[in-house]
Amino acid sequence: MTPLRGRSGVSLIEILVVVVLLGIAGAVIGSAILDQQRFHRNASELLSARQGVRDAMEVLSADIRGSSTEDTLRVVSDSALELFAAIGASVACRTISGNSIALAGESATGNTLTSFLLVPDTGDLALIYRESPDSPGGEWNRHRIAALTARSGSPNCVADGAEPGEGFLLTLQSPPAEPVKRGAPVRFIRRGRYSLYRSSDSQWNLGYRRCNALGVPACGAVQPVSGPYRRYTPDNAETGFLLEYFNAEGERVPGVGSALSITRVDVTARAERAKNRRPGSPGISVPEIATASIAIRNR
Repeated sequence: MTPLRGRSGVSLIEILVVVVLLGIAGAVIGSAILDQQRFHRNASELLSARQGVRDAMEVLSADIRGSSTEDTLRVVSDSALELFAAIGASVACRTISGNSIALAGESATGNTLTSFLLVPDTGDLALIYRESPDSPGGEWNRHRIAALTARSGSPNCVADGAEPGEGFLLTLQSPPAEPVKRGAPVRFIRRGRYSLYRSSDSQWNLGYRRCNALGVPACGAVQPVSGPYRRYTPDNAETGFLLEYFNAEGERVPGVGSALSITRVDVTARAERAKNRRPGSPGISVPEIATASIAIRNR
C-alpha cells in the first residue's frame, strides 16, 4: 500500500487567530468612525447653538434700536418684550383725497425716498410728521393704515425737472386733521412681541408674535426665531433668555410703568448643547452664552 502523503491546509487554531485579529481591526475601525461621527455631530451642534444666539442678538438689536420713540415698549419682563419697530420710511408727495396720500417712489436716476424692511399693511401704523406751533420740534401723528399700493407716474413726487418714477398710494383709515404737506416725512411701525416660549417638543425657543397696532394687545400665533435655549427660570444666572432694562443713569428699570424712561436693554441668551455623549452616558450639558447691550435710538 502507498503511504498517505501530508496535505497542506489551515488548522482550526490559525482560523481562530485570523478571526480574532479581524475582529480587533474591525473594532478599532468602527470606534474611529464613531468618534469621527461624534466629533462632527458635536461641532454641528456647537455651530448651530452659536448661530442661534447670534441670530437672536441681530434681530433684537435691529428692532430695539429702530423702535418708535413715542411708544417704545409696551410689555417689559425678564423673558418678553413688546415694542413698536420701524419697518419703513418715506416722504409724502401730496394729499390726493381726505385719507389718500401719494408717496415718493424711484426717480429716473434711481434715487428713492421710500424704503421698506417689511411691506406695511392694515395691521401697521403710519407716523406722519407735522409742524406744530405748540411743539417746537414738531410732532408725529399716528394713523392706522387701510391700504398701501404701488402706483406709477405719481406727480410732484420728485424734485422739479426730474421724471417721476413709480410711487405708492397710502390710504389711511381716517383722514388727518390737516392736509399732509409735500415733503413731510412718513414712518411705518409694526407692533410685535418677542418672548421665550416652550414649543410642542418641550424645547425652549425665542419666538415672535405680531400684535394689533392699537388698543389692548391681541397677538397672533408665535413664530420661532431662534433656539433652543435653556428652560425659563426666575434665576437670572440660569434662565435661557434674559432681558434687563436700564435708564439713562444706568439704573435698573423694574417694570412697564416706567417704560418710557428705558434707554438701554441688556440681552443674555444661553443655548445648550450636549458634549461627549457616548452610549450609556448622559453626557455633559454645555451652555453657549451671548450678551449684548442695546441702546434705544434717540433716547
